[in-house]
Order: sequence, then structure tokens, then C-alpha cells
Amino acid sequence: MIRRIALIAAVVLIGGGITVAAYRLKPAAPGVDMSVLWPDTVKRGPMMREVHGLGTLVPEDTMLITANTDARVQRILIRPGTPVKADSVVMILTSPELETQLLTAQYTLKAAEADYQNLKVTLEKTLLDMQSTAAQVGADYNTAKLQADRDAALAKEDLLPAVDAKISEVKAQELGNRYAIEQKRLSINAAAEKAQLDAQEVKVEQDRADYNLKKSQVDQLKVRAGFDGILEALPAPMTPVEEGQKVTAGTPLGKVAQPSHLKAELKIAETQVKDIAIGQPAVIDTRLSGGGSNGLIDGHVSRIDPSIINGTVTVDVALKGPLPAGARPDLSVDGTIQLEKLNDVVYVGRPVFGQEGATVQLFKIDPDGKYATKVKVTFGRSSVNTIEVKDGLKVGDRVILSDMSQYDNYDRIKLN
Repeated sequence: MIRRIALIAAVVLIGGGITVAAYRLKPAAPGVDMSVLWPDTVKRGPMMREVHGLGTLVPEDTMLITANTDARVQRILIRPGTPVKADSVVMILTSPELETQLLTAQYTLKAAEADYQNLKVTLEKTLLDMQSTAAQVGADYNTAKLQADRDAALAKEDLLPAVDAKISEVKAQELGNRYAIEQKRLSINAAAEKAQLDAQEVKVEQDRADYNLKKSQVDQLKVRAGFDGILEALPAPMTPVEEGQKVTAGTPLGKVAQPSHLKAELKIAETQVKDIAIGQPAVIDTRLSGGGSNGLIDGHVSRIDPSIINGTVTVDVALKGPLPAGARPDLSVDGTIQLEKLNDVVYVGRPVFGQEGATVQLFKIDPDGKYATKVKVTFGRSSVNTIEVKDGLKVGDRVILSDMSQYDNYDRIKLN
């Protein structure tokens, strides 16, 4: 019985030990085909910091054609995609109300001009009447003055009663006062005449301005391109107008662009735009569109949009030199902006989940190339395809940059 109990106890102890040992054993390293992995070697040297973004080519010089007044589209003469000159008539609008207002303004202007001429003639006639009256009073005054002088001389010789001489003197004084008043009226009349003519002239100018405005609006019913370029379709969410459609003032009717002057609008992730500055060099690759090769275009950052839309910031790149063949508005492009050149840093290819300033775990390939062991790596500044290594790796180490998230539960993998 004792031997049996001891045997059973030994079996239990041995079985438990085997179970604990098996539990503590690490899982076997899984095998991974090396041909499907993306390895890279840690290097030391200069590293160019860059950011990358997709975008399109857009014209630098554009103009939106809008309706200047309420009207109806009568005819569309030029469709999008057609080259136009500055005076090319794109479409014709019609507005009976505006044409009626033009006629009314024209008649009002003519009436105001006629009133001005009538006032001018009337004032000239009044001036002539006043001048005639003044001349008559002046002649009467001179005659009365001579008569008074004569009567005074006769009265002095007792040849005329003194009272008659006094009457002649008073009459001469009265006519003299009247003559002075008439002269003053003439001087005042000149200022009054000018004031009346100025007031009427202001009314004429107001009516003329109203007429010119209405005439300009009627002339603008023939919608012109505005400058040389290509007539383009209205961008979304604007909708093109059709013949017979009623439009209000300010309604977009078309868009004119100069296709020879293009810039690139890149969409850069908001997390990467903080280091972008005006003037930084950039390279625009147009080969992504249509499968063809349109070449590379050098440029520089010319504008950074202050707003963030859908997690991206729009960055404008001004292009240098001639455009490659096939470059046209709305062409999809791939842009790279050069932030700075780091002269002496330890760097490696950018892993799938490698972010600037992050600490991640990568599989480092053993020297014999048969296994890869997980190590903790701290990154520094990043670029499009490379990233600075701050800690965890040394120059010459080989690491796997592929997505290895399916092996998160393993510290070691076997490379086949």
C-alpha cells in the first residue's frame, strides 16, 4: 500500500512538473517566407526630409464669369473646352425689364439736358433784362445829376427858385441809389445763376450716370470671356446653365483659365504640414496620370491654406520652367516637398507603422539570417521613405519593415 501511494504521488508530481514546464515553454517560432518580406539595413549619413501628397494641376490665372443682372439665357455660343479671346461672346442673355429701364433712363437724361439748356437760356434772358434796366437807371441818374448841377447853378444866380434846385438834387440822389442797387443785383445774379446751373448740371450728371449704368448692363447681356484662355466647365458644386434658364445677378455662368500657367495643388496630411514653409523646393511627378510619362516638374511652395479639410491641408506649388507635354488642368499629380537635409544621422527605411517620434517593435534579422528577433526601436524625424533611428538599432542592423502585426504574439520568427 505504501509503495502504491508513493508511486501514485511520484506520477502526480512528475505529471505536474511536465505540465508546468510545457506551459512555460515559449511557442515555437513560426516560419515566414523571406521573399514576401521587406527588409532594410540601418545606415548612417545624410537624409533628406520630405513630405508627400497627391493633388492636381490647376491654372494660376482663372476668372469666374457671373451674371451682372437678373436675366434669362437666350443662347449659348461657346461650350467648355473651347479657346476664347478676351472679347469672345460666350452666351447671350435677355432682359426686357432692363431694356425698358434703359429707354426710361435715356428719355430722363434727354429731359434733364433740355431743362438745363432751357434754364441756361432763361438765366441769360434775365441777365440781359437786368443789364438793360441797370443801363436805363444809369442813364437816368446821369441826366438827373446834370440837371441838378444846372439847377444849383441857376439858383445860385437867383435865376431859379432854391426849392426847384433842391428837388433836382433829391431826384438825382434817388436815381443814384437805384443805380447802385441795380449794380449790386447784377453782381449777385452772377452767383445765383451759377448756383442754379450747377444744381441742374448735377441732375444731368446723375441721369447720365444712371443711363450709362443701364446701358452697360444691357451691353453685358452679351457675356464675354474677359481674357484669353480656355473656357472650362464650372467646378462642383456649381451647375452649368442651360438655354432658357432664368439667372439672378451673381449666378456663375462659366470659368476661363489660362492653361499655359499652371500650379500644383497638393493635399498634405495635417500631421505633416507643420514643417512646410513658403519657398521650400518641391518636385511634381505627373507620370501617375493616364499611365504615360509626362516627366518631373521642379517648383517651390507658394501658398499654404490656413484651413484643414478632411484631415488635409492644401499646399500650392508654383512650377518652374516649361511644362511637359500633356500637362493640362485637372491632371492628377504626385508631389514631394523637401523640408530639410540632415547631414549625419542614423536612419532606415520607413516601416509600415513607423511614425515620427514613435516607439515601435520591429523584427531585427539575426546575423546568420535564419531568425529575426523582436526589438524595441525609437524613431526621430521622418521623411517619405526613410526615418531617423534614435534608439534600439545600430548601423548595419537589418530589420523587417513589412506589416508584421500577425506575429505580435511572437518574439522570434524563423526566416525561410
